[in-house]
Amino acid sequence: MILDRCPHSTTDAAPRIRAVLLVDDSRLQRRILRASLERWGYRVLECGTGEEALDICRAQLVDVIISDWIMPGMSGLEFCRAFRALERESYGYFILLTSKSETGEMVNGLDNGADEFLTKPVNASELRARIASGERILRMERELRDKNRLVMRTLAELQSIHDAIDRDLIEARKLQQSLIRERSRRFGRSQVSLLLQPAGRVGGDLVGYFPAGPRQLGLFAVDVSGHGISAAMVTARLAGLLSPASVEQNLALDRDARGRVKVRPPDHVAADLNRLILDEIETEHYFTLLLAILDLDSGLVRFTQAGHPHPLLQRAGGGVVPIGAGGLPVGLVAGAAYEVAECRLAPGDRLLIASDGLTECADPSGVQLGEAGLHEILRRNADLRGAALLDGLIAGLAGYTGGAGFADDISAVLLEFG
Repeated sequence: MILDRCPHSTTDAAPRIRAVLLVDDSRLQRRILRASLERWGYRVLECGTGEEALDICRAQLVDVIISDWIMPGMSGLEFCRAFRALERESYGYFILLTSKSETGEMVNGLDNGADEFLTKPVNASELRARIASGERILRMERELRDKNRLVMRTLAELQSIHDAIDRDLIEARKLQQSLIRERSRRFGRSQVSLLLQPAGRVGGDLVGYFPAGPRQLGLFAVDVSGHGISAAMVTARLAGLLSPASVEQNLALDRDARGRVKVRPPDHVAADLNRLILDEIETEHYFTLLLAILDLDSGLVRFTQAGHPHPLLQRAGGGVVPIGAGGLPVGLVAGAAYEVAECRLAPGDRLLIASDGLTECADPSGVQLGEAGLHEILRRNADLRGAALLDGLIAGLAGYTGGAGFADDISAVLLEFG
């Protein structure tokens, strides 16, 4: 029996529930409930057993189920448990009909997946309220599912964009690495080795060398502020301005009256780069620079240090000495003046020009390696030469960080004289 005390308005908004399933072994009870539900605008399915109800739920989507608790064969509670085990793309709202003798079992019903309970005889207003409650929950579930689908589509699109960018960055990394055509090269009795290891796909560090006239060799190390693509683009521009391939493009080189290649003073080159960055290249980046000119016969090194870390001179005996007087970075202050410093290498000496990525490596507790730590790694690897020494530096840094990787680009120029 159903006590209908609810006004039946025909102006209610169309329900979002697609189908209501009535499960009761009493045909009269189903007929009474069905009449009210159809009057409220719902599509109604019905059956008399839990087994039949499961078959219906497997065949089509049912949004709301109203099931009697006590039925022959499968009980309403057993049916509820089996219904919850079905694979569904949406939620189903489950209402159990109980008599007063089953009200104490409501906790058990909730544990088995029931959402609501109605006590027989069913009151129409109460039934309408339970259906409305289920409708709100189903509406929120559908909205959440739609939003999740939108999020998943957006994530898939973003992943596709990310993959495309990542492929481009991989190619950009190859191009950036190609700026260093030879990692190690001998010049008579001397040897130059290069290290360039970006922290990401691409980086803002650049190292290299170029012939600088008869028996002279240019060395440079650049560290552009920031990381990533924009910093890498600045390094690409700088690589062209210090290119060993073209005397006319290389700002550090010139020709004399007879057309012979000659080297320009490194402080003049730094000043020209400073003007170029501030006046012509529209970028927020600045960079540190170490530009050195080596006389391959005498071992004299003349260099300009523009904000770059101090070069490390390691004598043949193993001692390490920082040299240089510092200086302003390039592209930071208009009209900045730069100085030239000198040192002389003896046979067996070597000069390491490294970026601050080495000294700023941090251990697991956050303590940076510092200059003293770098000096110690150099001393420990004093018997190594060329690329093997640079590999030893990387191994020492990795050991210090505990294998956590490098937060900054790692770059260095190693000059071994005689």
